Amino acid sequence: MTPRILDVGCGINKFAGAIGIDNNPRTKADVLCDLDHFPYPFRDNSFDQLRAIHVIEHVADVIRTMEEFHRLVRNGGTVLMETPHYTDFSSFCDPTHRWHLNSFSFRYFGQDDAGFGYYSQARFRERKVRVKLLALWRYLGFELLVNAFPRFRRFWEYYLCYVVRGKVITFEFEVLKTPE
Repeated sequence: MTPRILDVGCGINKFAGAIGIDNNPRTKADVLCDLDHFPYPFRDNSFDQLRAIHVIEHVADVIRTMEEFHRLVRNGGTVLMETPHYTDFSSFCDPTHRWHLNSFSFRYFGQDDAGFGYYSQARFRERKVRVKLLALWRYLGFELLVNAFPRFRRFWEYYLCYVVRGKVITFEFEVLKTPE
C-alpha cells in the first residue's frame, strides 16, 4: 500500500505522490488553506507521513502547528521538517521568517520534555536530527562531529555556533499517540 503523504507548504516543488497544501495560489498545492488557521481540512490520522520543508519558521504559532501535524499523522507515522539554523544568514534575511530555531527547539514535544511538558500534549520521538554546516566547516569534518555526537552538538550550539555557523537543520520525528 502506498503511504499517504501530506506536503505542508509545498510551494512549487511539491513532493512526488504527496497531497500538497499551501496558502499561495501560485504554487502546486492540491488544497489551498491558511497554514495558520486550524484545523487543516483533513481528518485525524489521515497521513502516514507529513513533510514541512522550510515551513515551520514561517508559521504564527509553532506549538499549535506541531499539534496540528500530530493530529494529522497516524500513530507511528513520520514528520519530516527542515528549517534554517538560527545562525545562518538565511534565517534573518527573509522577512517572512518569524522563528529562528536550533536543533533543540522541539525538545518540548519529546518524551523527555525538558520540564516543559505542559506546553502541549502532542508527543514525538526524535528519530534523527541532522545539522548542515557552512561548506568550510563541513570540509574540515566539523559537521560529522556535530551530527555523530549529541553532546558535542549541544556544546557546539551553546558555545561555538556563532563562529562555526549552522546552515540547515533536518528533523525526523515519529508521532506518538496514547490509546484512547
